[in-house]
Amino acid sequence: MDFSGKIAVVTGGASGIGLASAHEFAQCNAAVAVLDRDARAGQQVVTELCGKGQRADFFPVDVSRGAQVEKCVAEIVGRLGGIDILVNCAGIQRYASATTCSEEAWDEVMNVNLKSMFFTAKYAIPEMVKRGGGSIVNVGSVQSLAAVGNSVHYVTSKHGVLGLTRSLSMDYARQNIRANCVLPGAIDTPLVRNVAAANPDPPGTLAACHRLQLRGTMGKPEEVARVIVFLASSLASLMTGAAVTVDGGLMVPAGGLGFDPGGSPVTR
Repeated sequence: MDFSGKIAVVTGGASGIGLASAHEFAQCNAAVAVLDRDARAGQQVVTELCGKGQRADFFPVDVSRGAQVEKCVAEIVGRLGGIDILVNCAGIQRYASATTCSEEAWDEVMNVNLKSMFFTAKYAIPEMVKRGGGSIVNVGSVQSLAAVGNSVHYVTSKHGVLGLTRSLSMDYARQNIRANCVLPGAIDTPLVRNVAAANPDPPGTLAACHRLQLRGTMGKPEEVARVIVFLASSLASLMTGAAVTVDGGLMVPAGGLGFDPGGSPVTR
């Protein structure tokens, strides 16, 4: 795949799936706008990409804040020339039930995981229209289709990501803009490792995450990123409004999965 002349915007681009996506797009000759609120990590990513002769720029931004996103999009257009691809990877994980979740925690998860994607779409789509169209890829979760225990705000936000994706695909198809959603399963990212580290038995928690996959090992960020790059490319020209599971078969077994009250993944 060759994205020469294309500008790809990647939120959450300083770590995990976002980081892997930034690298994949850069290797395919796209100019990459790396968006993250971690300025040090984001700049390090760009330095590494530019050191390989690839084109990338870092934009520090809290994508959960509309005014910051609007300003950031204007800066991207000014510095890179436009927007052709938008990949929404920014996200956080928290644990609570409806009776234990605080209003502040609910808002935090919704703002980062869902509202941010509304903001980036709101301000990036007009720029895509100016360039004749574009592609949006939102990172949901297998929890966009199913639910685990003790994760009411996370599960709700990820269901919302799928609904937002399908709404975008409907509303902007005639402007030649496609919107698709990838649904990762257990992926070996810093987010997952931080969750494991907070549990009484971190090695056991990670081992349980591996067991969720049919092949017995968690997915790698780059395995998800390659699917994202495909969906953003012309090879996926007939795909819009799709929900693509990238989960190592996690959703296949009957019985599903869940979390114990402490947040550790378990198979059932």
